[in-house]
Amino acid sequence: MPEQPSEETNPYGGGTTTGPRRVRTRHFQNAKANGIPITGLTSYDQLTARIFDQAGIDFLLVGDSAGNNVFGYDTTLPVTVDELIPLTRAVAHAASRALVVADMPFGSYETGPDEALHTAVRFMKETGAHAVKLEGGVRSYKQIRRIVGAGIPVMAHIGFTPQSEHGLGGHIIQGRGSGAKQLLEDAHAVQDAGAFAVVLEMVPATIAAKVTEQLSIPTIGVGAGPDVDGQLLVWTDFAGMSDGRVPKFVRQYADVRTVLFDAVTQYRADVESGVYPAPEHSYE
Repeated sequence: MPEQPSEETNPYGGGTTTGPRRVRTRHFQNAKANGIPITGLTSYDQLTARIFDQAGIDFLLVGDSAGNNVFGYDTTLPVTVDELIPLTRAVAHAASRALVVADMPFGSYETGPDEALHTAVRFMKETGAHAVKLEGGVRSYKQIRRIVGAGIPVMAHIGFTPQSEHGLGGHIIQGRGSGAKQLLEDAHAVQDAGAFAVVLEMVPATIAAKVTEQLSIPTIGVGAGPDVDGQLLVWTDFAGMSDGRVPKFVRQYADVRTVLFDAVTQYRADVESGVYPAPEHSYE
């Protein structure tokens, strides 16, 4: 997505803000209309958020994948709103350009529109996020509609939805065969409900391309092939930090885990041998 103008007027006074203009939901729509790819990464802290933001990533998702990557859970299911709020706040305060999206965890919106709106309002008031994300197509139509009706942007998520992994039978590709019809119905449902974009996770590239062609809102692929409007990756996967199975659709752009491991190993050896701290590291 192209860099926005460097100044933005504050409508409530205080002059202008400096630096790159914030990516807004309308920029997602413009990107789709002009064939400009949208880029997204997860982030869970202010250090990575600032780096990704300065690198020009368009949106940062504070995902419930923090369950695996921050809290050490086996799945995303145990993650709570209270756990995600401080992570989202850190990312939102660090990013000056990227749109920050807060993931609504399992159990925070399933009972109906009222609960969904309550959760979304908490994220917006307590973190400074710019949008929320929730899973489900047709089944989440009323929740999305209620949140959007309150003026909060919603990014939808269909296809493989990690919070429903037990109901889906595990990490199974969605949208194959007869499942294509349901995927299309889900895609149109979230668009009709008012979502500004939709994540398509682990779906065949051909059906993802069909969804992208039919929808007027941008599609963001996570293992959905090249013919979508944007891409999203979990940063620990793409940077080689994950200690375990990496999904087939992930391209690893770095091996940060090995670099960090080697650095820590060298540090330990230097301390044990007396090489560190050296005289130049000491105060007189």
